[in-house]
Amino acid sequence: MTDTSDTRPADSEARSPGQSALHRVMRYVPLIAPVLLWAVPCWVLLYAGQHWPLPVTLAGSAVFALGLVAMPLAMARGHGRRQQDGAAIVGDTLLGTGWVLFTWSVLLGVLLRLALLLTGVGEGQDRARIITWAVLGVSAVLLAWGYVEARRVPRVRRLDVRLPRLGAGLNGTRVALITDTHYGPLDRARWSARVCETVNTLEADLVCHTGDIADGTAERRRAQAAPLGTVRATRARVYVTGNHEYYSEAQGWVDLMDELGWEPLRNRHLLLERGGDTLVVAGVDDVTAESSGLEGHHAHLDGALSGVDPDHPVLLLAHQPKFVDRAAAAGVDLQLSGHTHGGQIWPFHHLVRLDQPALAGLTRHGDRTLLYTSRGTGFWGPPFRVFAPSEITLLVLRSPGAVT
Repeated sequence: MTDTSDTRPADSEARSPGQSALHRVMRYVPLIAPVLLWAVPCWVLLYAGQHWPLPVTLAGSAVFALGLVAMPLAMARGHGRRQQDGAAIVGDTLLGTGWVLFTWSVLLGVLLRLALLLTGVGEGQDRARIITWAVLGVSAVLLAWGYVEARRVPRVRRLDVRLPRLGAGLNGTRVALITDTHYGPLDRARWSARVCETVNTLEADLVCHTGDIADGTAERRRAQAAPLGTVRATRARVYVTGNHEYYSEAQGWVDLMDELGWEPLRNRHLLLERGGDTLVVAGVDDVTAESSGLEGHHAHLDGALSGVDPDHPVLLLAHQPKFVDRAAAAGVDLQLSGHTHGGQIWPFHHLVRLDQPALAGLTRHGDRTLLYTSRGTGFWGPPFRVFAPSEITLLVLRSPGAVT
């Protein structure tokens, strides 16, 4: 692996894309989300015709009121200036629980009620109580399963990716991808070590981390990130920043990854050469970097590709899938991204799709450019994954006409 890029982040860059529809919606979410998340399930489970005994109604209402008050307070103390890990765990768990209860209160409150009505099962109060127990049962099962899914070591997802411009000498190049590890309030040092052990079994030529290493500074999460130093690759280990690094002193994470033996591709590239053929491996800072105020941090694709032979295929690391528009315009062959978590807790993926062009998997953009979006290796915030499993990805690059 040869470093051919002397280009460092320039002092200026094109303006980041305009505020998306999701960003406009998200401005109002902190005001209305807690009320909706807790008030809707409270109504569906307690007041929609069940006629529970008064002590049950009062106790249930108190539980929902406590969730409504405690969740934003714990989130503020855990993710605000205080950065209290215990409060963050409580707030994140309540957020995930509230989301699941809200989702299934709405779905079962409408669909199951309609099914019971059409089939003539029960009377008004009986139907309402059936819905209550169904919502509680489904939510409990999904939360338990989602917790196990979030905390387990991800399964390896393997796929061949055919790049028309890849030379035969590089056919079979193995690229391992991890992303969105999100080391955070829940100590996952042992999990981190097991993830790295799994990556090492893949015998990859190139190992990539496409950002969102952690929630918290490098100093606070060093113990959880330290196993990344044990990852092995026959050619190189490369890393780009994600948006969460810019909430937690991004330069500290760049320095730590460098210390652990990873190559931070901050708007520059390396060359992977084998059998007389060359693959350009480039990386850019996350698109949020420019607004972070950190000097020299911004997404600069021209800098990353400076001096590149236009006949060589390009593999680009960019944290967010929406960077693919710029990648396609520049003729990039394959972009690797994370960020979406595959939605993490269904049906949140519908909101993710308002902001990103892809949720997970391999997609084509333009005539040449492929985008692979990982569902992520860890989880953000709520310790649950529902219908959005985590992954460690092994992509085997294939040249034209190669037999797989």
